[in-house]
Amino acid sequence: MEQERRLGEETLAYLPPRKQRSHKGTYGRVLCVAGCVNMAGAAYLCAHAAYRSGAGLVRIFTPEENRTILQTLLPEAVLTVWPQDDPGKAGELLAEALEWADAAALGPGLGKSPAAALLTEQVMRTYERPLVVDADGLNHLAGKMELIREHKGPLAVTPHVGEFARLTGRSVREIAEDIPGWAGRFSRETGCVCVLKDAPSAVAAPDGRIFVNTTGNSGMSTGGSGDVLTGVTAGFLGQGADVLEAAAAAVWIHGRAGDLAARKEGQYGLLARHLIEYLPQAMEPDRQEA
Repeated sequence: MEQERRLGEETLAYLPPRKQRSHKGTYGRVLCVAGCVNMAGAAYLCAHAAYRSGAGLVRIFTPEENRTILQTLLPEAVLTVWPQDDPGKAGELLAEALEWADAAALGPGLGKSPAAALLTEQVMRTYERPLVVDADGLNHLAGKMELIREHKGPLAVTPHVGEFARLTGRSVREIAEDIPGWAGRFSRETGCVCVLKDAPSAVAAPDGRIFVNTTGNSGMSTGGSGDVLTGVTAGFLGQGADVLEAAAAAVWIHGRAGDLAARKEGQYGLLARHLIEYLPQAMEPDRQEA
């Protein structure tokens, strides 16, 4: 296994290049399968972050109840809304949305309903383009690890320690003692890129490469921060980035945005929306760090 490496500004080289002559289709179509009733905010944060990380088009697959909220918060996004009382119709709509997407994010605020579980399984079994899974998507995969191991296509999972404990059956205390080691073990055993979120987070690849993050602060310990990371990762995947490079760059840039935001907002008052505000600055090279 390769030695652990620290993430730094060199990860900016992983960002997909921008072309002078281009259009919205040039930078990818990203689908966010996210949100449930009373959790529209997670879908918003994920989709907004995907746009702010450079994606050309972002589509949100979410329950009908979230339509007005999300159209108001993020008018740039395309919406596909599904009826919670008709799983068959929801599956048809999801299949069409997946066919449209160059990359997808699954799980932020998706909820724990049986319908959400069916949608998660559908994505894992049928979608073969780049995919990042977080939050409730991971909760629905607990006890169904074969869906990760047998998934076809580039895959990144982004659990925090609690979600990782549910996936693996290990204790939170045991995992917290060796974040890089557990991320590496999980990645090798499942074949996916694993972002194990903690302070610091670790990014691991199946070939043994492990990166430990160097950015971020306690202000990022707030609701929605993980949804932003998922959106940034999906945004980079939609633009054609390699799955490991997309995950590594997203983790470092996400933390850097938090560090930039903390200078103005402070660590006590930092919100997930502030991370999105500072993403463009966090992606610029050669900034002076405090």
